[in-house]
Amino acid sequence: MAEFPRKSDLPVSLARRYLEPGPIVLISSAWQGKANIMTLGWHVMLEFSPSLVGCMISGGNHSFEMIRQSGECVINLPTTLLTDTLVGIGNTSGAEVDKFSRFGLTAAPARRVKAPLIRECHAHFECRLYDDAMVDRYNFFIFEIVKAQAAATPKHPETLHYTGDGVFMVAGKIVSRRGLFRPEMLYP
Repeated sequence: MAEFPRKSDLPVSLARRYLEPGPIVLISSAWQGKANIMTLGWHVMLEFSPSLVGCMISGGNHSFEMIRQSGECVINLPTTLLTDTLVGIGNTSGAEVDKFSRFGLTAAPARRVKAPLIRECHAHFECRLYDDAMVDRYNFFIFEIVKAQAAATPKHPETLHYTGDGVFMVAGKIVSRRGLFRPEMLYP
């Protein structure tokens, strides 16, 4: 008979440690001549075409109003090389400091939005606000990715996934089941 792992009760507030949907990203924004960066872990892909992504941005975050007012941002994908930088960015306020300068990051012009790209990141997803119906109640923005760029190598970079309390998991090991995989299993 198969042996199953023993489970114990878990506070529901810790479920996110197991369910966080994706890698930690750096959101860059611009409004009224100022640029900012925030660290974000609460995002989820919502649709393929148009390419929609949902982001939960706390109303107390300096980036919240910048993004709400401008209606755009760039989702930048850092690798593990920027671990300490993304923690530092998450622990400072753009209302008090220029994060590009403080953390030695290079702002580059985006092609389709006014928010800057972060050149040190592996990939950039330029976004425009697609639907703000849940912003007032849940701080949940739905963006359309209007331009995407990624470095050619590595094809599968090591990224960070937040598990809470300052602890991250590293993603990067690849397991392929291409011959067995049917997309309709996950995306009916």
